[in-house]
Amino acid sequence: MPVAMARHILVKTQAEAEQIKQRLARGEDFASLAKKHSTCPSAKRGGDLGEVRPGQMVKSIDTVIFKKPVGVVHGPVKSQFGYHLVEVYFRD
Repeated sequence: MPVAMARHILVKTQAEAEQIKQRLARGEDFASLAKKHSTCPSAKRGGDLGEVRPGQMVKSIDTVIFKKPVGVVHGPVKSQFGYHLVEVYFRD
């Protein structure tokens, strides 16, 4: 079974996610922004989700983690929890 490693930032609104994505594009640190803005418990780890296997995440996030390019910030991706910015940094 494939395994990936990803980090994300979860916020309440699409507008907030877009603003943070622009800050990332300008070179701000992903982990710092995750710690400051993410509402997910992973925020304490800079948004790091650790090892992820298919089916562990909600469908919209699972699709990004296993189908989209590695090393790119994807999103905002909507889920029942809010809006995510997702970066996959490893996938086998």
